[in-house]
Amino acid sequence: MTGKEGARLHRQFDRIGRAVPASTGFLAWIRKPSSRIVRIPLGILLILGGVFSFLPLLGVWMLPLGLFLLALDLPFLQGPLNRLSFWVQRKWTNCQRSRKNKQR
Repeated sequence: MTGKEGARLHRQFDRIGRAVPASTGFLAWIRKPSSRIVRIPLGILLILGGVFSFLPLLGVWMLPLGLFLLALDLPFLQGPLNRLSFWVQRKWTNCQRSRKNKQR
């Protein structure tokens, strides 16, 4: 994967690895080109698990992770996912700032 969108996607995976340090080794392995045969079915399973997030042990967190895994192999998903990810991060940061300002 090359290009600006691919580099942004890899930075998003790095950000996930920093937020959840236990996942760093797995994310490094799953991003390798040789892991494609595992990555695609895992991405589909995570998306399905995210759709059924109302069931125990499944959650909404599975949906974006599955989409990110599929985006490694489907370049047309990279741009929209990167834009959505940055938008969500910006909204989350603004929400945290506004809550912090209300507490003062």
